[in-house]
Amino acid sequence: MSVAESLEDFRRHYLRDGLRKADCDPCPTNQLKRWVQEALDASPGEWFEVNAMTLSTASAAGQVSSRVVLLKRLDERGLVFFTNYASEKGRQLAENPRASLAFYWPHLERQVRVAGEVTRVSAEVSDEYFQSRPRGSQLGALASEQSEVVAGREVLEKQLGELEQQYDGQQVPRPTEWGGYLLAPAEFEFWQGRPDRLHDRIRYRRASSDWMIERLSP
Repeated sequence: MSVAESLEDFRRHYLRDGLRKADCDPCPTNQLKRWVQEALDASPGEWFEVNAMTLSTASAAGQVSSRVVLLKRLDERGLVFFTNYASEKGRQLAENPRASLAFYWPHLERQVRVAGEVTRVSAEVSDEYFQSRPRGSQLGALASEQSEVVAGREVLEKQLGELEQQYDGQQVPRPTEWGGYLLAPAEFEFWQGRPDRLHDRIRYRRASSDWMIERLSP
């Protein structure tokens, strides 16, 4: 049997409880916090990162790229992640500051999509988070010119070793091209798997200063 045939025959049956508008928090940020906590409480193991989210960005020419990043902060202003500003995603966000994020928690049969405008967080916020990271991660951020071609892994390891010696006993400075982004949501969609593919989809859309809650057809 080919891979294509195997995938065609694979069917997941969604059996968990549904999602009703009446049960949704009026604030989508609070609803997302609730689902993140429930995903954490039901996590199948330490290897499963419930704050992992797929970030999709596009260049000014419409070239779309997706990758997984980690949610580090969530409040009424939006969702924050950290990366290298000179990376592919950083370059695309400079050209087109709109993006979407997607969470997927298969053990709860849930997805969440969030779309909105992206801006850089302040240098102070980036500094604070950078200094909270493990020292190895700090040095790794200094050693890597993210998304650039490198001759081999040994080049990176040599650079890391040199930085370890250079900053031995010292605080590692945050690279100027490394920091955080804030995605300010304009839309959320909460998806709950249901039997017979009649999945629940609840969308929040901005309506002036409030949020409009709508059910979408699966």
